[in-house]
Amino acid sequence: MEPGVVPGDGQGELLNTLVRHWHVTLTLAGDPVEPLIVRAAIQRLSEAGIPVNVNVAPVVPFLTDSELESILEAAAKAGATSAAYTLLRLPWEVKDVFRAWLEEYFPLKAAHVMSRVHEMREGRDNDPNFGSRMKGTGMFAELLNQRFHKACARLGLNKRDSAFDLDTTQFRPPGPKGQGSLF
Repeated sequence: MEPGVVPGDGQGELLNTLVRHWHVTLTLAGDPVEPLIVRAAIQRLSEAGIPVNVNVAPVVPFLTDSELESILEAAAKAGATSAAYTLLRLPWEVKDVFRAWLEEYFPLKAAHVMSRVHEMREGRDNDPNFGSRMKGTGMFAELLNQRFHKACARLGLNKRDSAFDLDTTQFRPPGPKGQGSLF
């Protein structure tokens, strides 16, 4: 099969064009309810020569953090080439909804989860600051970061591949009327 071609019934033509001309990568955030579908998508895209990045998100202390390495391993086996993770974020609009969900479904863990979130968010539910909002701060955030990087190294994820460097020769400056079309 030609690299960068998604097999199928004509779907994916835009993705195929982008991959061939600009070395696009695709990021998938998995659905924990349908992991087989996510793995199949990773495998299909990878077999088509499309670099796939997997985002493990949200990582919830004491609920999903124990699955970090197994998710990365499954993604690597399916053909993912890189990965990222995002620590649970609780902005104003969702914090009360999350707390209610946590109390209903995990009443014995709820206080422990929120205590760890606060330890990783400098005593708050959320951290809106650019450098730390996705990963957290403090000892537990650093331990999570170390686990992630060690797992990626062991699994061969996040290696720099110059074959997928961005081809900037394809960019055109916008015309006098602003942003033009892609093609």
